[in-house]
Amino acid sequence: MADNRQNGTREPEPGLAGLLAASRSHPRTALPTVATVVASVAALYFGREVFLPIAVALLLTFAIAPLVSALKRVGIPRLPAVIASVLGAFAALALFSFVVATQVSDLAQNIPVYQINILTKIRALKENGLGNGIISRLSGVIERVGQEFERQEPQLPSAAQTPKRDPIPVEIVAQERPLEVLQKVIEPLLSPLGSAGLVVVVVIFMLMEREDLRDRFIRLVGYGDLHRTTQALQDAGKRVGQYLLMQLVVNVIYAIPITIGLWVLGIPNALLWGMLALALRFVPYIGPIIGALLPLFLALAVAPGWSLLLWTGALFIAMELITGNVIEPWLYGSRTGLSPLAIIVAAIFWTWLWGPIGLVLSTPLTVCLVVLGRHVPQFEFLDVLFGNEPVLEPHARLYQRLLAADPDEATDHAEEMLEEKYLFEFYDQVAIPALLLGEQDRMRGVMDDEQRKQVAASALTLVANLDASAQEEAEEAEAEEEEDQQAATASAEASPGKAASAKITAGKAAEGKANDRKAGDGKEPLSEEVDLPDGVGFSVLCAGGRGELDDAAAAMLAQVLEVQGAEVSRASFIDLEPAGIRRLDLSGVDTVVIGFLNRDSTKHARFMVRRLKRLKPRLRVGIVSWSEIGNSDAKAAAELAAGLNADFVAHGMVSAVTGALSSEPPVMLKLAPQRRPRRRPARKKELQAAG
Repeated sequence: MADNRQNGTREPEPGLAGLLAASRSHPRTALPTVATVVASVAALYFGREVFLPIAVALLLTFAIAPLVSALKRVGIPRLPAVIASVLGAFAALALFSFVVATQVSDLAQNIPVYQINILTKIRALKENGLGNGIISRLSGVIERVGQEFERQEPQLPSAAQTPKRDPIPVEIVAQERPLEVLQKVIEPLLSPLGSAGLVVVVVIFMLMEREDLRDRFIRLVGYGDLHRTTQALQDAGKRVGQYLLMQLVVNVIYAIPITIGLWVLGIPNALLWGMLALALRFVPYIGPIIGALLPLFLALAVAPGWSLLLWTGALFIAMELITGNVIEPWLYGSRTGLSPLAIIVAAIFWTWLWGPIGLVLSTPLTVCLVVLGRHVPQFEFLDVLFGNEPVLEPHARLYQRLLAADPDEATDHAEEMLEEKYLFEFYDQVAIPALLLGEQDRMRGVMDDEQRKQVAASALTLVANLDASAQEEAEEAEAEEEEDQQAATASAEASPGKAASAKITAGKAAEGKANDRKAGDGKEPLSEEVDLPDGVGFSVLCAGGRGELDDAAAAMLAQVLEVQGAEVSRASFIDLEPAGIRRLDLSGVDTVVIGFLNRDSTKHARFMVRRLKRLKPRLRVGIVSWSEIGNSDAKAAAELAAGLNADFVAHGMVSAVTGALSSEPPVMLKLAPQRRPRRRPARKKELQAAG
């Protein structure tokens, strides 16, 4: 158990009061009005001919800007660097398009050959018995319906009717002029070529005037807060540029094995499908599916059997799993800062707004909006809606689950945090602050008695659900302690004359294992070590001070003391009332620890200390003021303990455990001096009469 009590944990960071105040008075995120949203969407929709090229140019500027900066650092002037970067980027796009067009033309010439294999597979399905099933029945129904439509009632020609001759159609073919043919070929290309040229020009000017555009944006949006606006611009450029670059690298890594694999399998035009897979992976979610469907259909058409189709599907599935679970997490790092749901919603919205190009641009455009909301208060709602960072502090999130009477989800949340924190850290930094939020709501009058009892019951259920985690933590510490003792015993038996040095070596080994565990067990690295004492041989009673929430906090402290090896019992705040305190069984109890969430409980604590020490003078009594977590003023705590006649006053889980498992002698109760009865002074007249 020693290693668990010397687990290298740190004191909770100060500032809990500020954290709770922020949770209580956090301003509500301002939402835009419906008119603003409708006007913005309408402007983007009806002005897409203008905004779409600008959006594409903006993203290309983010992608090409690092290359321009690199060329400038080499010594190339700005204008040649910009022109070379833009021409190089668009030349690569043109080469990519040319290769794809060539491959598509080659594929179109072989389509009639693939039709024979498709018909062969359909006949094979019929021969294998599927023709007698659903397919044949559907075909029969369709044929019968068609026959009913084609059937006509026989009509007898009347005498008045004379047979009519149908006119003979005559097709007049006019010879087209060369200019008309050229116009039909060029006219469909004018619009995309014009848009592409506009994008090139805008990208060049954005790269040339990048600093001026930055200054104008700062003057327009955030001149009063240069630091925040500059940080927003840097964050947006970094995230979007990194996203585009890393996405390109990932797509290339994905496309090369796909191309080689399809070529080995014998799929025609493997280069085409590899390049399409590279391009379509820029489209969220549906892009990889579309990129896989075309080669799968071709595999169905090329070979007469089914094995090629299965091998092609296995190739795409394997590459998608490797890319999504290994390559992307390794290269992306912090990702884009978007939640998965936000990516889907953004894809739907931008596709509806700007079509297929909007689908390709959906992720980087939404990244820009989230960065804007993260740094500009007016757009904070964008970060709240689409960002991937938690919008509630851990203790506020836990308190919300306790309010909702959902201890199961609260337990899941706690177990996730226990993968990085020790049990008492979770209680000290998350669970106790959550109960403090409940106490604040009670004091403000927004929580009735029923809600308070429900929150306390949910918190007690949470503590009970974490018994397994507490037991696991204690068993790990015991196992490490046994290993250290066995190592020390083996060293002493091997060299009896070096028993003392073996103990020292074992102690150092234990310390080294504790440090290794801190670094390698997944817990957060801790800056300041805390030596929690061994609880074996101690008997502690934990009790709440004034309410059900105090009882829940006492249960958390009791569980931590059990992990430390102490024998722990619990009492309710009702048991400490004057009518029930004499019924407490204090036999065998060394220390009583009473916790208060309400900071205005000094008088109440003083009376409780007196009652307990009168029942058992040799009893150690400690007071825990949970509202002062993070207060490291030991002198003030000692003065308060002296004023309360308590053995110790703790301001958090660490100091509470340390005080409860202390071997110091108890502080004796200071009896108040008895007042002597004061004689009433005789009146002057009575004295004179007596004289």
